[in-house]
Amino acid sequence: MAEDDRLLHAAQRLATAEAEPADAEALREAHPADVAHVLQHLDPGERPALFRSLGLERAGDVLSELDDHTLLELIRGLDDLELSRILDQMPAEHAADVVDELPTEQAEKILDLMEEEKSEEVQGILEHPDESAGRHMSPDFLALPETATVETAIQHIRRSMSEEHAFELYVVDDHEHLVGRVPLRRLLVADPRTPLAALLDHELVSVRPETDREEVARLVAKYALVSVPVVDEQNRLLGAISQDDVIDIVQAEASEDIFRLAGSDAAELERRTPYEIALLRLPWVLTTLLIELFAGWVIHAFDRTLAQVILLASFIPVIQAISGNTGLQAVTMVVRGLATGQVQLSRWWEPLRRQAQTSSILGVVCAVVVGTIGLLWHSPAFGLVVAVSMFISVNLSGLAGTLIPMLSKRLGFDPATSSAPFVATLVDVTGLVIYFSIGLVVLRGTLL
Repeated sequence: MAEDDRLLHAAQRLATAEAEPADAEALREAHPADVAHVLQHLDPGERPALFRSLGLERAGDVLSELDDHTLLELIRGLDDLELSRILDQMPAEHAADVVDELPTEQAEKILDLMEEEKSEEVQGILEHPDESAGRHMSPDFLALPETATVETAIQHIRRSMSEEHAFELYVVDDHEHLVGRVPLRRLLVADPRTPLAALLDHELVSVRPETDREEVARLVAKYALVSVPVVDEQNRLLGAISQDDVIDIVQAEASEDIFRLAGSDAAELERRTPYEIALLRLPWVLTTLLIELFAGWVIHAFDRTLAQVILLASFIPVIQAISGNTGLQAVTMVVRGLATGQVQLSRWWEPLRRQAQTSSILGVVCAVVVGTIGLLWHSPAFGLVVAVSMFISVNLSGLAGTLIPMLSKRLGFDPATSSAPFVATLVDVTGLVIYFSIGLVVLRGTLL
């Protein structure tokens, strides 16, 4: 039996008071993420009892791992005092994530019930925008003055080291300004009487609280950082963002981009009603509908051509599908590249050149295939029409799929949200115009 199934059965027995001694032991030894996974698969009514059996500190670890939907359902089964005690045991940035999901009135009550110091830390984090570095930073960091010795630093680390965060020792001056960090290797091999100022690494990458979280993730990936310090305008150390939090950021941003390509967001899977989902998608659906009506008008404008060579209609879906897929593939690659920094607007011609080369290869292969089929089904002239139309449509769709996201970004729009619908509809309309125009020119006097 798989480990997840074993834990799930143990949790179900615990929730129904039919547990064996080994069941409680299995849940105590399981990783908080595994326990959270189990809670997500239990009936809502069974979750509070099992959650309470975990103890305050472990319950906080599990709460940090839950998805928003399960979290909100679980919280409904807990009283405010109970929840506040659990949040007191959690890292401030994780507690802030939980409080942010609560209704305003309940959140204020929970903050009043929490320990004063932890409540202030949570409120300070919540003051920052959702996708900023300040929202993800932890106030739990290690910082010592320049005059402290190696021996003092090691003693301080032993007393205050948190299991929740990767180790990084920052050094500050008398005014709490960040002046550098001490690498772990230097600290361990140095003489205990050496001042930290002699071991400093001054080449330190830091961010401001308002820095976008995507930029934080890019910095961590670029410089292989263990954590990123967050400083204010005066370079005073406010907090730090660990690698664990950066992994969560990368996953959240990737999911956000994927959902936006579909004209939605991650909340759709968790807590939006069908009515809210429909309202969210409707503007893009109606926009696409209106543009596609223009494609219908194009077909109507060439109805005489279609009436004389009805076989032209057979290749409409083929050309639209292949060119549409080429455009959407290009959109996906560019949107993701813009998010990760691999695509730079200042060097826009690089992805455009690569896509032009790729589209040319795809266009030639697809043109040969459909052209051969057109020749066999009808005539050499007809095969030429579909082949040339396919080649041009594939290349135009690839270029559109590359340029439109970059143009959207340049104009201040979210390329993940605005690109895909316009590329798809633009490709459909232009593909039809190209197809029928070439058909009219080449087939005139032969088949028309």
